[in-house]
This record gives sequence, C-alpha cells and structure tokens, in this order.
Amino acid sequence: MCKLFPAICCAVKRYATLLFSRVDESLFVNMCLHLIDNGLMMYAFRVYATVTSVMFWKFDLHTSSHLEALLDKEDVTLAELMDEEDVLQECKAQNRRLLVFLCQDQSMQELVRLITTEPPTGVEETKRFKYPNIACELLTSDVGVINDKLGNEEPLLESLYAFLEQPSPLNPLLASFFSKTIGNLITRKTEQVISFLQKKDGFLSLVLKHIDTSAMMDVLLRLISCVEPPPLRLETLTWLNEQKLAQRLIELIHPERDEERQSNASQTLCDIIRLSRDQASQLQEISQPDPLLTVLESQECVEQLLQNMFSGERTESCIVNGIQVLLTLLEIRRPVVDGVMDAQGFERSYTVNSSILLAIQPHLIHFHQLLLEPPKREPMLTTLGVLEEPLGNTRLHVARLVASLLYTSSASHAVVAQELCRLNTLNLLLDLFFKYTWNNFLHLQVELCVAAIVRPCAHEMRLQPGLVTQEKVKPHPDASPEQELNETPTSELSDISENSAHNLMVTHLFQHCHLVQRILEAWEENDKIQSDRGMRRGYMGHLTRIANTVVHNLEKGPVHTQISSLIAGLPEDYRGRWETFVDQTLSETNRKNTIDLVGTGNPRPSSEDDMESPFPKELTIQQAFSDYQIQQMTANFVDQFGFNDEEFTDHDDSIGATFDRIAEININIDAGHDMSHVMYVCSFFSFFSGTGWVADFGEVNSKAPAAGAGFSAWDTPVSQPAATEAEEKGWAKFTDFQPFLLLGHAFANTEHCA
Repeated sequence: MCKLFPAICCAVKRYATLLFSRVDESLFVNMCLHLIDNGLMMYAFRVYATVTSVMFWKFDLHTSSHLEALLDKEDVTLAELMDEEDVLQECKAQNRRLLVFLCQDQSMQELVRLITTEPPTGVEETKRFKYPNIACELLTSDVGVINDKLGNEEPLLESLYAFLEQPSPLNPLLASFFSKTIGNLITRKTEQVISFLQKKDGFLSLVLKHIDTSAMMDVLLRLISCVEPPPLRLETLTWLNEQKLAQRLIELIHPERDEERQSNASQTLCDIIRLSRDQASQLQEISQPDPLLTVLESQECVEQLLQNMFSGERTESCIVNGIQVLLTLLEIRRPVVDGVMDAQGFERSYTVNSSILLAIQPHLIHFHQLLLEPPKREPMLTTLGVLEEPLGNTRLHVARLVASLLYTSSASHAVVAQELCRLNTLNLLLDLFFKYTWNNFLHLQVELCVAAIVRPCAHEMRLQPGLVTQEKVKPHPDASPEQELNETPTSELSDISENSAHNLMVTHLFQHCHLVQRILEAWEENDKIQSDRGMRRGYMGHLTRIANTVVHNLEKGPVHTQISSLIAGLPEDYRGRWETFVDQTLSETNRKNTIDLVGTGNPRPSSEDDMESPFPKELTIQQAFSDYQIQQMTANFVDQFGFNDEEFTDHDDSIGATFDRIAEININIDAGHDMSHVMYVCSFFSFFSGTGWVADFGEVNSKAPAAGAGFSAWDTPVSQPAATEAEEKGWAKFTDFQPFLLLGHAFANTEHCA
C-alpha cells in the first residue's frame, strides 16, 4: 500500500479541485495521518499544502482588497488608488480592472508628470516624493500593457523626454525615476524607444549636459548593454559613435570642468570599456568590432585624454580620473573559466592594444614628474603624527599605472620598458616605498612592479608566441639586441625585441635600482629599530614577499640565469650578506609566517601563492568581482536546485534518491592533502541520514600516498574494534553508509580526477 502513496499524491496535486468538490475533506486528513504513520512525512506535507491551497481559493478565504471597492466608484482618482498599500502588488499581479484604469490616457499622462515634475514645496518632506516614487514603481512594474502603452504612445515619450530639457542641475531623485523608467523601456520596447531617441538630434547633448547627475550615466549604459538583438545593438552603437560619444566624454575630463562631472564621465568611460569587452567575448557570432571600443582603444583617443590631463593646471581630480580610464584600458582580462576560448578569444583576453601603449609612452615623463612634484596637499594628521608631505592619490594612481604597464602583453611593451628605464621611474618608486613607511597601498603597487619584472609567470605570459599581437617582422640575423630595439618599427616589434627589453629591465632593477642592497639595508635597519624596542616598519610584509620573489626566480624561471649573474656581480660584501640573509633570516621569517592548519603540511613561503598565479592578486580580485557583477541568471537555475516533482511520483525509494546525486560529484583532491577533511565531509553528510546510529570517527592512520599513486579513502586504523563490540556500542557498521558508499568510492578514486 505504501508504494501507492506517491501516485496518490501526484493525483491529488493534479486533480485537487475536482476531488475536493466531490470527496469529504476527512479523507485527506486520514491520508495525511496514514502517511505520517508510515514514515512518509514528505508526502503528507505535499498533500496538506495542496489541499490547503485549494481551500484558500475555492472558498474565497482571502480577504478582499479595498482596491476593488475603490475601482467600483465612478469618480475614483489616481491619487486615491496610489494611497492604497497594495496598489503595487495588485498591479504586478495584473489586476485587470486596475490596469484598465492605469492605461487610460489621462492616468498615464499623470504618472509621467509625477516622475518628471518637481513636487510642490509646501508639502511635508517625508510625503513630498511619495506619489512620484509610487508612479515610478507602477511604470516600471514590468507589466506588458503598461510597457506597450508607454512605449508605443509618442505623446507619452515626448512628456518623458521633456525632463531632459530642464535646466541644470536636475533633482537627483527625479533623475533616478526618469532613468529607471527610460531604462525599462529601452529593455522592453527597444525598437520603438531607440527609433524615438534617434530622431532627437539633441538627445546626447542633453544627457551629457546633465552628466553631473549620476542617474544619467545609467541611461547611457542601458543604451550600450540592454539593446537586443545583436544587429540592433550594433546599429545603436554605430549611432552613438557617429554622435562622438567617446570623444565628448573625454572632453569632460579636463581641469576646467567641475569634479563631479569629471568623475562621472570617467566612470562612464570605464563602464563602457568593460561592458563592450565582456559583450564582445560573449557574442562571438558578431564579426564586426564594437565601434565605441575601437575608438576608445585608438591612439588618437588616448592621446586626447592625456593632453586634457596635462593641459593647464594639473589638478588631482583630472589626473586621477584620467588614470582610471587608462587603467581600465590596460586591464588584463582572464580567460573564461567554464569553457575554452579559441585562439582569437584567448589572445584578446590577455593582450593590450599596442596603440594604447604608443599613446602613453611620450607622456611617461609627465607621470614621472608627478611622482616628483604632485599637486600640493596640506599636511595630514595620522595616528603616528603629522605627515608634512602626504603621498596623495595622484602618486598612488601613477604607481598603479606603472604596475599595469609592466603587466601588459603587447608588441609595444618594449618601447614602454625602455622609457621607464631611461627615466629611472622604478628607482623613484622604490624611494617612495621606503619613504612612506606606513602606506601599504603604495607598497603593494611597488611589489607588483618588481614581480612583473622578475616573476617567471608574468614573463612567460608575455613571451608565449600565441599571446603576442601578430604585427611582427623577423629581425635581421646579424643585428644586435640594441639595434633591434632601435631599428624595428614600434608597431612591428618582435618577440626578441620584447625579450631584450625585459632583460634590460631586469638588469636595470638589480644594477641601477640596487634592489638587493635596498632589501638588505632596510631589513637590517628594521632589526635595529626592533632591537631598541621600536615599532616594526610597515613595509616589512611586502619586503618579505619581494625578497621571496627574487629568491624564487633566482632558482628557476626564464630569467634565473640573468638574475644569478647579476647577484654574482655584486660587491663581495653584499653577496655574502645576501647569501646569509637567504639561508638564515629569510628562511626563519618564512617559517614563522607559515600557517599550518592540519599539522602535516610542508611549510611554504608567505608569497608562494602569489608566485603561482600569472596575474597580480589585485587584478585577479578585481576581475573576479567584475565577472560576478555581469553574471546572468540562467533559465534552468531553478531546475538545478531542490526537489523535482518526479521525486514524489514514481520512485519507490525517492527519499534516498536525492542522495544518489553524490555519485555525480566530481571531487578533485590534491594527493598531498590530509584525509581528515574526507572524514569531516562524511561525518557532515551522516547528520542527514536519520538512521538512528552514531558514527565513530576516531583517529585514523591517514598518510599521503606517493606522487602518482592512488589511495583509499580510509586507511587501516591503528586499532579496529571487533564487529560485536561495534554493535554493542551502537557504532555504525560501514554497510550502514549505503547512501554514502558512492561518496567514499569517489574519494577512493581521486587519482583519476586529480
């Protein structure tokens, strides 16, 4: 009989209304009780929920809305309806009578007027924007008839558009209502709204006029990211490019503009670049490049931005906002995690357009000068005293820019490397590193600069043949590296020229910047301060990571031979001190910094995790967060979680069916990991089995297998109790793990998926 209950539940679910009209409800109560007696609580709950739902609607147990009574009045007003608390709920539930009233011409005009007109000032401030807020929510409730009415009626669009024609500054709250409403129409009534806006010659000028209001940024981004299908999106981007959107935004980043306008223009450009690159990687079927992105990456556009930054008085706002755009253009894009990119997509993910570097290179001297003479700042009071000359946001952003330039992969990288060496910029950054003892933001950027030069992963990324732009020519076989750098056109630099430039930077770092000497002297100075009961220097953590990076690349990597020869060429005193430092001081520091969570792992240097990644941690975190922001909910999201209806129908053992999914888990465990984690996972799952026994997970003799060898999930314990003893104590026998045998089997065969 128990096997029939799933079928009965399915029948109740599908034909509940029919059954309830002909059968007494006591039948369902008895059914639920019988299900509970047989241990089928899940089915009892399903029957109860279904019958309760039928009773609620069939016998009209829900309270009638006061909104219906208002709609029965002949002279009901829009304000009266908007005073009702459930008006938004009824609208989203598509109450037919309410929607008929809202879609009347007079009602729609009033709703648009509310979100585009300044409310009267005599009203209490807490209630002043009540009706505009409700009006905006009604217009953007994503109800088809409202979208159709607002998007297809040109008089309504004209009333909405008139908001942009108001003088500056706009009310920020009303601007957000306008932005939300027009953004919803761009998404839902794309063709009609785009056609309407294209007829307005002054649309883009009005939006840029009000760009100091952040809501106007959202309007532009909606036009770039929310237009579908792809052909219409390309048409819209072409229209915006013909209106010179990119150039006009760059013009706003100028010392003569107010800071709010500069900041919003900079943020808009950064968002356009990221959105365009993300959509270009997703829409592989579109062969034509994004016109806005093409313009923004062009040498002429970058040069215009740099000229604005350094024209006239050099203000911190203009320089910082301009550098933020440059940093976005130089962002290193990681390949997609789920799926493999083709060669073209992989190259686009890692390389930077050479034209960007060619435009930046002549202005590196200006950035170098900013490190020497930044915009004047007042002394700053800190917890350690008064800082007479703060580092400032300008110099910090210049350091970020230099780090990004060193991490770029482009045929023009050699040009930038040569100029940085000529200006001695790295040496200046190291000076600032030790001068501003407590500024860890700066310390991180200097560490990234050093790692970009000596780290093998970053270097290999630049030298892989498939990751360099295809604008290459073969050098003359008899030409020296210096001649290749000087004679080869910058747009056609070869791998050899880039390699030579990188070798030049390694030499520059060790010989001209005296990296090893600086590390030793700073470390000894810190030890002396601490021995006198002073405070440990704030840069010591980053200095440790820099020292570990040098040691790691001294032992292996593409430039380890060059680094070895450079260290061998140090004065004998420094060479001996370096060897002692590496063997004793640094090793002891790494031992102290090692955090061993399980007690059996091998000690690792504090910077080893960073060495293994080809990307600087800062850029990796930024990219991960960017990927999180743009991810979309898939259509089958709900199907991937929870129970399916089939699990309550035909399965005889449906309660355990869910746990059979464990067989599909792809478990990847490093052979060196302690198996205590496996025991923890199994004990965690045993909590849900509900079989009434207690599992004993005592100490086991778990040992990591040899490299390449398989291992069992549970090794032989030190002492095994007899079977009878286990039964007497209530311990679990391994056969009681039946829902989890597949889990143990998956762990036992991890050598096949590691």
